[in-house]
Amino acid sequence: MIRRSHTALVERNVEWSGAFATEPYEAGWASEALFFVRTLRPVTLSPNASAAVQVSPDGMVWCDEGTVVPLRGDPGQTFCRVRQFGGWLRLTGHLPPGETLAVTVYLVLKE
Repeated sequence: MIRRSHTALVERNVEWSGAFATEPYEAGWASEALFFVRTLRPVTLSPNASAAVQVSPDGMVWCDEGTVVPLRGDPGQTFCRVRQFGGWLRLTGHLPPGETLAVTVYLVLKE
């Protein structure tokens, strides 16, 4: 049996500031997911800047899943793994006033 996988570009060259959230993505068929967050331009960020994974049964009402992905101030990429989630996934977070981060976010899903 060949396992199915899919890579979704959920944010492309988007600037995060203040409260932010990625576009929700329906992933109910998958058994594992990886979020990749790519920083596009160098910025100064708070030392513990991160985004949190949220899950939802309907893509409208969200719960914190508990997994976080660190955000980096220099160009490069970070990721996190997620298992045993509901039907929908997204990343959310908050940057302090004056901090802006340009990112591209991929969601990789595997059966």
